[in-house]
Amino acid sequence: MSAGWSRFGACVLLAAGLLCWEFVARALKLSALVLPPPSAVLAALWQGLRSGYFWPHIGQTMLELLLGLTAGCALGLASGVLLGESAALRRLLMPYVVTSQVVPKLALAPLFIVWFGFGMTSTVVITALICFFPLMENTMTGIAQVDARRLELFRMLGATRWQTLLRLKIPAGLPGILAGFRVAVVLALVGAVVGEFIGGSQGLGALIIASQGMMDTPLMFAVLVLITLLGLGLYQFAVALEKRLLASRFTTLPKEIK
Repeated sequence: MSAGWSRFGACVLLAAGLLCWEFVARALKLSALVLPPPSAVLAALWQGLRSGYFWPHIGQTMLELLLGLTAGCALGLASGVLLGESAALRRLLMPYVVTSQVVPKLALAPLFIVWFGFGMTSTVVITALICFFPLMENTMTGIAQVDARRLELFRMLGATRWQTLLRLKIPAGLPGILAGFRVAVVLALVGAVVGEFIGGSQGLGALIIASQGMMDTPLMFAVLVLITLLGLGLYQFAVALEKRLLASRFTTLPKEIK
């Protein structure tokens, strides 16, 4: 099945699901407080976008997401390179890194609020910690598992450790590193929304809590739609970036290697 037909089938499936949802909600006369029909959700979504009510919240979530993603990925990439380059550091630090990741970040959120206060800082810290581990793990694995024959070739050619890292290990581990980045992008959105649940006064996560307090279920579903669309857009951006970087990896090889 071609990619075009796959997309068409996915759209048909989505439309059928929404139609069934609309029919069931109206046939059973379900309260909008329990399960609003898609038409009510769409009306709330359009009203919020048209009036400008959603835009400050979208901007706040995007800012927190980008700051947390940048900090988490920078730390994850640097840590992954260091641990991938040094087996001694891996043996020494990996138990502590894994231990720090098995603790749910939601459980740490009240502590971050005590340390950093309510608002953006706590949310950015939570986001950074959530998206740190996937990139660190994939970077470390990609760098540590380079083909031994290639490493031997670089040693025979007299390459320094820095040259080996930049010319061999990072390019060879790039598919895994970018796969970790894709995961980190999705988790960054989760971290931003969760952080806003706990200590945010603005943002899509805070808006969900506010809609719950107002018992406005259509608004809550509309915000969930916005979060979903935002996550899909970010994921597609990460996929496009991955394709571009992997393509350039093969078009910018040194002349002596081509």
